[in-house]
Amino acid sequence: MQEPVGIPACYPTTITRSGQSVFMSVFRTKIADQCHLITITWCKNLLLNGLSVSISGPEGESTQQYTCKVEFKPWYFGRKQGSKLFIIDGNKAVNVFWDLKAAKFNGETEPSSEYYVAVVCNEEVILLVGDLKKDAYRKTGCRPALIDPILVSRKEHVFGKRKFCTRIKFDEKSKFHEISIEYKNKDEPEMEIRIDEHLVLHVKHLQWKFRGNESLHVDKASVEVYWDVHDWLFCPGLRHALFIFKPIPPLLTQKGSCGSLEQVNPGTVKHER
Repeated sequence: MQEPVGIPACYPTTITRSGQSVFMSVFRTKIADQCHLITITWCKNLLLNGLSVSISGPEGESTQQYTCKVEFKPWYFGRKQGSKLFIIDGNKAVNVFWDLKAAKFNGETEPSSEYYVAVVCNEEVILLVGDLKKDAYRKTGCRPALIDPILVSRKEHVFGKRKFCTRIKFDEKSKFHEISIEYKNKDEPEMEIRIDEHLVLHVKHLQWKFRGNESLHVDKASVEVYWDVHDWLFCPGLRHALFIFKPIPPLLTQKGSCGSLEQVNPGTVKHER
């Protein structure tokens, strides 16, 4: 159940051992009539923030990867606004535009407001994240794509001791939910998961139930929670745990985007302690 967390090249390979946090969002969209996966990755440590935009080859071919990387220091103005052109699939020009001058991070890895990141091809904005949408369209001079991108997954990698907090959207139209995961009682380990401060899951005898899943209800929607905390309990040194929050049903077929697409939007949170 445990899996490695992909880290953009703008950060050293020691990221998983040195306290950096990572937030990744994967989208599926069309570029020149072919389906591609676009990954937006935010990184943060004590000194740097990082942004990486990666585009897979057609139909998610992992052998081809095109990446735009940006590093910037919170107190330094340079590189917080710009653009980059690169060629994919041999002849397709793709531009990435970003404006992070006034971005508000509020202590988080991913900015919460006052920013945009736009991916443009054939005079269409094929992917746009952030709240400064009018600024993005004005800067790029391009129109919105006719087909909306599909959010495939979100993944977060955070560090802490006994309690971990994050914010998750279970779909693009819903509000953010505050999620906290707490490890308690070292002698008889327990785990509590709260959503918007409400206790939704309490696992006792965690030494015997270190892997499992449970169905929850959040705002009248069903969410399946999976956990694997084996390494928390039984491994020395820096220890990992994996949590997956997967909305259910939902297998929603979106017609006209990339043939027939099934949207599955799990949120994955990986913690280290």
